[in-house]
Amino acid sequence: MTPKQSAFADRRNGIFLCVAAAGLIVLGLVMLASVSVWMEDDGQQYSHLRKQSMWMLVGVVGATTLAMIDYRRFRKWIVPLYGFATLLLILCYVPGIAREIKGESRWIVVPLVGQFQPSEVAKIAIMMGLAAWFAHHQAETRKFWKGFAIPMAILAVPILLIFFEKDMGTAAGLGAAGVALLFIAGTRLRYLIPSCGVALAGFYVLVRMNENRWNRIMAFLDLEEHKLGYGFQQWRALLAFGNGGVEGLGLGNGAEKHGYLPEAHNDFIFPVIGEELGLWFALGVVFCFVMITVYGIAIAVRAPDVFGRLLAIGLTCAIVIPAMMNIGVTTAVLPNTGLPLPFVSYGGTNLVFTMAALGLLVSIHRQSYGGRKEHAKLLAEKKHCIRL
Repeated sequence: MTPKQSAFADRRNGIFLCVAAAGLIVLGLVMLASVSVWMEDDGQQYSHLRKQSMWMLVGVVGATTLAMIDYRRFRKWIVPLYGFATLLLILCYVPGIAREIKGESRWIVVPLVGQFQPSEVAKIAIMMGLAAWFAHHQAETRKFWKGFAIPMAILAVPILLIFFEKDMGTAAGLGAAGVALLFIAGTRLRYLIPSCGVALAGFYVLVRMNENRWNRIMAFLDLEEHKLGYGFQQWRALLAFGNGGVEGLGLGNGAEKHGYLPEAHNDFIFPVIGEELGLWFALGVVFCFVMITVYGIAIAVRAPDVFGRLLAIGLTCAIVIPAMMNIGVTTAVLPNTGLPLPFVSYGGTNLVFTMAALGLLVSIHRQSYGGRKEHAKLLAEKKHCIRL
């Protein structure tokens, strides 16, 4: 590969990553406008669209700011950030601050902001904490304590707090992303596999003890039998995809959003896309997340240091794994977990912090690209001096 081709490849990673995310955000706003036609909040039509647009602007400012800052500067703030995220998660258990919705206490009330979901902050804090730990202990990643026990504790504390908020979907997705980062960092499989087995066994026991969660799994196993009960939401989602077919019914012409499909603006916005815009747009959403995966990994590979490589991998997993889970749930491939579709679903906290993760990925890309340019410049100067 020539230097010019290499430079283009470096630039391409960041450009295509942002294009994929921008496409998803725009599609989300368009679909939210379609769904919001019949929805009213505080007596105002399109209220959800206005709120999401406001949070999108906040996310753009935040992501741009993070992208312009060298990500390595955040290493000294990782411990306070991790502690702050843990404190926010603990507040979800404090009466008067926590807000319980549909039996789940995953939100807190923040003045001037409203509802705030601390698990979104925890996603970034966990990935930064794990990346910094392994970058500092590169030579000990194969050892039990510094390569497995302590990193697993860094991962487990926030996940357990999220899990017992009854936000089991977020806990499962974040746990999968964290374990993926541990594996890539070099943690031994003989430690990871048994711990994953224990975690799955514990997850099964706790879900079995929760009647609502267990009924969701039973409904998933026999959707036809439970289509009017716990499987109703997934059943209506499949009807939406069937109604849309390949071409779709046309933007604004979907029927399921009119009160038939619960959470059509949030966790189940993907079936609305399939119903109104058809198979090709639904596949386009999947393709955008494939692009984020590919170019996120490419940024990780070209990162200038271990911290950047692991952070890029962790952030990519934290974005893509919940997206895979949401698409799996809405197509009835997975049990209903209540996870939003990143960049697309309604929800200010999720959108802002997912865009923040994107900004950090762009920051890693910029430092990698800038470092390569400086390296190429030094080589050119060295060759020139040799000729002289």
